[in-house]
Amino acid sequence: MDLQTLVSLGLIAATFALYIAIAYYNRARATSDFYVASRGIPPIWNGMAIGGDWMSAASFIGMAGTIMALGYDGLAYVMGWTGGFLLLTFLLAPQLRKYGRLTVPEFIGDRFASNPARLISAIATIIISFTYIIGQLSGSGVVIGRLFNIPAMYGTMIGVVIIAIYATLGGMKGVTWTQVAQYIILIVAYIIPIVFMSLQVTGNPLPWLTYGNVVSEIGAIDRELGLSEYFAPFAESDKSQFIALLFTLMVGTSALPHVIVRFYTVSTMKAARWSGAWALLFIGFLYLSAPAYAAFSRFILMTEIAGQPLDSLPSWTESWVNTGLLELADSNGDGILDWAEISVGNDMVVMATPEIANLGVFVIGLVAAGAMAAALSTAGGLLITISSSFAHDIYYRLMNPEATDQKRLNAGRISIVVATIVAGFVALDPPGVITQIVAWAFALAGGTFFPVLFLGVWWKRMNATGAIAGMLVGLGTTLTYIFMAMAGFTVFGIQDTGAGIISVPVNLLTCIIVSLATAPPAQHLQDDVTDLRYPEQMTYKDGEVWMKDGIEK
Repeated sequence: MDLQTLVSLGLIAATFALYIAIAYYNRARATSDFYVASRGIPPIWNGMAIGGDWMSAASFIGMAGTIMALGYDGLAYVMGWTGGFLLLTFLLAPQLRKYGRLTVPEFIGDRFASNPARLISAIATIIISFTYIIGQLSGSGVVIGRLFNIPAMYGTMIGVVIIAIYATLGGMKGVTWTQVAQYIILIVAYIIPIVFMSLQVTGNPLPWLTYGNVVSEIGAIDRELGLSEYFAPFAESDKSQFIALLFTLMVGTSALPHVIVRFYTVSTMKAARWSGAWALLFIGFLYLSAPAYAAFSRFILMTEIAGQPLDSLPSWTESWVNTGLLELADSNGDGILDWAEISVGNDMVVMATPEIANLGVFVIGLVAAGAMAAALSTAGGLLITISSSFAHDIYYRLMNPEATDQKRLNAGRISIVVATIVAGFVALDPPGVITQIVAWAFALAGGTFFPVLFLGVWWKRMNATGAIAGMLVGLGTTLTYIFMAMAGFTVFGIQDTGAGIISVPVNLLTCIIVSLATAPPAQHLQDDVTDLRYPEQMTYKDGEVWMKDGIEK
């Protein structure tokens, strides 16, 4: 085992030990600990935990690679994922927190006084979270596979075991504080390499200020090679696909159950809003860095690897070829590796960049530890969401309302283990690259939940029949379009990753039409909706504020 592998494994092992220790120290002893961390997380730490939860393998590993491959067109991921947090923070999170439930299915079930709506939303939550976690397990496979120089599928198996241990042990309370540590590790690991790359290429340690010049140089190289320029808009995708992907990621972000539940872990509406503000700040550090990562990586590959003799390539190329994520082919037989003969997998760019830039074994190991932190952090939150949907919304609320806390905790932990194993098997041969799989989860979340949550909070005439019809039609439309697009049948050039722009309007219209065509909800449910729009110290009833600060007006 070489020095690089030893250093990487040492850093990863140290961080794993830290995560498990945090989860054990903050282990769940009651159902409120397990599901919402007893609603006792301060906003700044909750914002950091949201950042850790959000900075998934797709963001850490896949996004920079996608931007490197797509150029301008890849920016839809940055804008969509960031913009969605604004929708969530201002339109949904404070109101959902005020309603005081533990999960998204519980909000839907109680808001519409409907157990069928609760069951459908719980099943949809499991489907969405399951799809998302496949991408995270695939990401862990990329990291571990590179460390051991083995196929990524074997690395996935190792990641499954680690994730199952700490998520089962700590519940939401343990996962929250683990995610704080994971965010700190992943953001340091992400930024350090681009600082060093910026110094190497431009002599300036601030990559956010220098990569624009590098992009211009890449454009000049592209023109020499006869390629579409890196920063040319819509060179790699249609305008319709760009807009569809942007929309899908925005509404999906604001409707993802595992993100929404993070806002349930604070004490007040105000704390929920501040959690969103802090989360945007922490997320911005990585999202503003991803385009720089992509530009520097592409520049170094084009100037230092392309054009080199095949027999004098750096040793790291062989290691990545073994993972299946890098393909090198001397198509013209001249012994020189041309740019067109290099096929770089999107999911290897961030992991390989420290090696490509020759940044040293410590930085390589740090990036590996950061990538694992990103994959594990999001996977932990997703597993808690799957667990709560089954153990709380299906088992406790529908099957066994008399279940003790211990039985509910056991049901939650068993569901985590089962979900991890099943998702791990699917991730052994993932159906797409990480960012693509994750985009499907966003399309499913937006297409199933966004109209129902938005109308459920802001339209008191929305009823159970409309919610049920909307969720079923939205989920069915999203799945149908994804499968159609994968088979080559698209509408206006919109690909599978932009399915939300089709399904969200269909869901929205279904909710409105069916609700207006059926009986309105009970008056107390309509009063609950009106009450959600007011600060927490006010209670709204029969058209007037009748209580403020606990004093009847």
